[in-house]
Amino acid sequence: MVENKQKILENTIQRCREKNIVIPTYEQMRNPELIPEKIKAELKKIGLWDLNSLNLFRLTWKNEPVEKGGGFGKVNFLELPKELTGVEARIMILIGKFFPTGSHKVGATFGPLVEKLVHGEFDPTTQKALWPSTGNYCRGGAYDSYLLGCDSIAVLPEEMSRERFDWLREVGAEIFATPGSESNVKEIYDKVKELQTERGDEIVNLNQFSEIGNAVWHYAVTGPAMEEVFEQEKKKNDRFSGLFLTQGSAGTLGSAEYLREIFPAYKVAAGEALQCPTLLLNGFGAHRIEGIGDKHVPWIHNIKNMDMVIDIDDQPNIDIMRLFNSAAGHKLLLEKGVSRELVDKLHLFGISSIANIMGAIKMAKYYEMKENDLVFTVSTDSMEMYQSRIEEELGNRGNFTHENAAIVYNRDLMGLKTDNMLELNYYDKKRMHNLKYFTWIEQQGKTVEELNAQWYDENYWKEQFGKVKEWDQKITEFNRKTGLLKKYE
Repeated sequence: MVENKQKILENTIQRCREKNIVIPTYEQMRNPELIPEKIKAELKKIGLWDLNSLNLFRLTWKNEPVEKGGGFGKVNFLELPKELTGVEARIMILIGKFFPTGSHKVGATFGPLVEKLVHGEFDPTTQKALWPSTGNYCRGGAYDSYLLGCDSIAVLPEEMSRERFDWLREVGAEIFATPGSESNVKEIYDKVKELQTERGDEIVNLNQFSEIGNAVWHYAVTGPAMEEVFEQEKKKNDRFSGLFLTQGSAGTLGSAEYLREIFPAYKVAAGEALQCPTLLLNGFGAHRIEGIGDKHVPWIHNIKNMDMVIDIDDQPNIDIMRLFNSAAGHKLLLEKGVSRELVDKLHLFGISSIANIMGAIKMAKYYEMKENDLVFTVSTDSMEMYQSRIEEELGNRGNFTHENAAIVYNRDLMGLKTDNMLELNYYDKKRMHNLKYFTWIEQQGKTVEELNAQWYDENYWKEQFGKVKEWDQKITEFNRKTGLLKKYE
């Protein structure tokens, strides 16, 4: 086995030499000032979405927000005012639009793939990276695979937005569309099993719901980015009070592990669609909030670190999408005192990002947070991948009028209620954790021993997230073996 790993590692090193691939460390993604100056100079000639391996160094929240040739600066974020949220708490949202592909999922997919590349567990010369996803994860995976010299397979529900499929074809991914919508995760798993049976070792399944590298990237990069924004923007007596994130793959919730170390008293809320209340009610269903897959609890979700579950109604979510992306909506928001600068940036919030904003508002209302409380969330992507959804709403429901805008603003933003929420006690958390059994033990081959370790072993999650230091050492060693860094020193 060791000899086989060594051979795979040699193949990977040779592939990287041939394609001039240098792999960034997590520390460099967290602190781009550590990137070699010659690489920064090369990036000045490269577009943000270009299929160029040096764009691996742009897997950071700190990209200059330009389409081509940008450098690095502070974390990209927006603060949402009371005129938009209806709450006194300061809601801060990190912006994912300025990652390659327009979504931070390129970071989440970096972790699982690079971990295996530098450990000799994935051979890019003979194997394909399989990315099961409900949306952006397979886009990020296909992009990272291309940059890292690997072929890729994307598996996602057939009802996801047309833009996702079009983009995947452009990067040459092999695509499989599974029955159903956002909520049909099991159908994705079934297709993965079928492909694994047919192709065997030809493919490596990089399941976002079970690959700890997904959450580790957010622990190492997203959590510190939020901390940095807080330290930069805090006023006297301000508190880092809350974090709301839709559960999805639980990757972004890896940032909560880092933040718990820095702000032990803050509150963490996981969100899901009300139409598929898996955590809240052990429920099921289908919904329209693309990007937050459900009907199960991800293996990499540390439920013990949660304080609350908040369910988001999908129809108000879609209505706010129309408010944020129509002339009538913009006019109404300006009348309500929202700045022109912010109104012009509302396109930076995709459908799941709007759900994150709604959850952050509900959280702030529940805990009666004031102006000294800062609540954080993220905008995973922008409306760039959802223009077809706007067209569908226009076709199905007609023009979005000033009257529509007023109703949505007052009912769905100012009028958001603290319903469909649960502050968690010990046994609420244990109930949700136990749901992992039915997906991961019965269907996916995980062990009861590890499931119990996740709950009872105090060191389990610390060890999982502590791997980032080891991985950085492996990446540094790998780059030394390829010898490619020398020309950038």
